[in-house]
Amino acid sequence: MRQIAIIGSGPAGYYTAEAALKRWGTDVRIDIFDCLPVPYGLIRSGVAPDHQSIKGVTRRYEQTALAENVRFVGNVTVGRDVGVPELRQLYDAVVLATGAPRDRPLGIPGEDLGNVIGSAAFVGWYNGHPQFTDLEPDLSGRHAVVIGMGNVALDVARILSKRECEFEGSDIVNHALHALCNSGIQSITVVGRRGPHQIMMTPKELGELASLERASPRVDPRDLPDAEEDAFLEPGLRKAVAHLRSFAAIPESHHADKEIEIAFDFFAKPAALYGSGKVGEIELETTTVATGRAVGTGETYRIPADLVISCIGYRTSPIPDVPFDERAGRFASDEGRILPGLYCVGWARRGPSGTIGTNRPDGANIVERIAEDIEANALGRSGKPGGEGFDRLARDRKLEIVTFSDWKKIEEAEELAAREGSPREKFVDVAAMIRALD
Repeated sequence: MRQIAIIGSGPAGYYTAEAALKRWGTDVRIDIFDCLPVPYGLIRSGVAPDHQSIKGVTRRYEQTALAENVRFVGNVTVGRDVGVPELRQLYDAVVLATGAPRDRPLGIPGEDLGNVIGSAAFVGWYNGHPQFTDLEPDLSGRHAVVIGMGNVALDVARILSKRECEFEGSDIVNHALHALCNSGIQSITVVGRRGPHQIMMTPKELGELASLERASPRVDPRDLPDAEEDAFLEPGLRKAVAHLRSFAAIPESHHADKEIEIAFDFFAKPAALYGSGKVGEIELETTTVATGRAVGTGETYRIPADLVISCIGYRTSPIPDVPFDERAGRFASDEGRILPGLYCVGWARRGPSGTIGTNRPDGANIVERIAEDIEANALGRSGKPGGEGFDRLARDRKLEIVTFSDWKKIEEAEELAAREGSPREKFVDVAAMIRALD
């Protein structure tokens, strides 16, 4: 019997569990750990609350979670409540699927000023992640700057721009909804170091900006390459750039009718942030693109910035006793193998790249590596105690484990507490989640 522990219950974790079930059927026992009492990781706290169709993938994960030989072990922090070396003694394979929950630093002067926020924190705040409930961003200023040219930057700009009625059907948490509906923001500048042909935005997310009730996207036509050059782009990027061209063609009269302008500032590299206690301006350096890289020209300018949200990427959180690549911001591994019996998958292996679906083949690949090691090193025939051994340890340490059936009670309570038109009102602190079990 193979005994596998998966640390992290997001997409990478559940796709790995699904692949292990497919590979070994009933000849495997899987425990899926999470530091929170609730599963699904990025799907719950990272996907935009107005993108409910994407969150529907949890129905697939639930099928895996309900398998008799799969167990959710929530409210357990690996590295604090139990160490990785201990898990390696208990399980034949330990797979780190912890994602990349920390923001990459901007690395410029002034980033420690107030109201300069990383996207992991800001997205976690409006999605109700307990770690960021008390963030309290100041939205009273007129000018917001969003740094980054990926879909997270688009999510942030869109969320900052919406009216209350546009959140109907979403599961944005009440504290964020109230703050956003009382926001004073009138302009949002989306800053990118490179040009339109180097964006990482997808057509669907870009297209959503055109249908916002009180906001209008603006692109300077001078930033766009010759239209003929679009033919050399891959189809998805070509469609995305087509949206940018349509934004550049929006007449001034349309912009004048809107309360908020979302302006794309291409070929601009953040150089410094200025303010007294709280940010008030951002200095940008103009760039050119050479062999795909942004090269500074030395020419700088400043724009107002009462709120700055950095969407430039994420880093994995280190765990004691696990080799870590500081430069890359992820666990040090050889294609997912870290140490004998210890593996990593998803963003914890490859960094924050790809879509949710990218984690499915990633999970399948790591299961094949585990299978190879089982064949070569007799893993799975060692008689390790797996979950039974962990349960003894948990009892000794008085850990308050949350099971999947417990999670379903929490989910039911969130659904009952939902405001009209919303699928749920999330609990935003762990203590409230635990109380819901009573």
